[in-house]
Amino acid sequence: MRKPIIGGNWKMNRGTPKESKEMLIDFVPLIKNVINVEVVIAPPFTGLISAYEIIKDTNVKLGAQNMYYEEKGAFTGEISPQFLKEIGVEYIILGHSERRNIFNESDVIVNKKLKKALMIGLKPIVCIGEHLEERETGRTKDVIENQMMGSFKDLTRDQMIQTVIAYEPIWAIGTGKTATPEQAEEIHMFIRELISQKYNQETADSVRIQYGGSIKPQNAEILFSKENIDGGLVGGASLQSESLAEIVQAAEKSIQ
Repeated sequence: MRKPIIGGNWKMNRGTPKESKEMLIDFVPLIKNVINVEVVIAPPFTGLISAYEIIKDTNVKLGAQNMYYEEKGAFTGEISPQFLKEIGVEYIILGHSERRNIFNESDVIVNKKLKKALMIGLKPIVCIGEHLEERETGRTKDVIENQMMGSFKDLTRDQMIQTVIAYEPIWAIGTGKTATPEQAEEIHMFIRELISQKYNQETADSVRIQYGGSIKPQNAEILFSKENIDGGLVGGASLQSESLAEIVQAAEKSIQ
């Protein structure tokens, strides 16, 4: 059975050392008895060290929101994956729609980052998803297939299994809209089919696929009840300890 994974992506909304500590001091006790769900918090870079101080001996893992595909060099403003690993980061979010759309990150760039993260020993969470216009014109599966081919190019079977995929319909991020459980499940199943075609069914059954797109306590339980949805990548609802804890508990309930 795949272990659900809940990732809290704070984006640039919360992340000073003080803010990170305050939120996590409240959050950690709320999920201390959770044993069947992997929980990851991804503050901005400024909050990583203070966050790690709070969660290092708990059941919460530290994630970062981005990295560069080189370990050292003249890359002003970028962050080395090795630097992140040395301060306690275990997970790395790659290819988020905001990175792709605002900062023009291509599948080629995401693929280079993914391979470097795996080489360094970070656990990648790679985001894919379609725009509203692409969904409305019936191109969702074409978009997903192209992103899968590009972002995961030349990965070995073992590397694929180590990677978490986050399906995030872009039209549902920060809009208050959410794909119906049936829509989300359909694309999760399609992603798993693509993995099976490239590798085999055993590999496809091993890869964890999260849903990301306005997950809230109110819709988490029904989303996580779907066979192919293995938790979620949570944005706005991860900024408050109580709402994130409710989502984690919904994931725990889904496998009991």
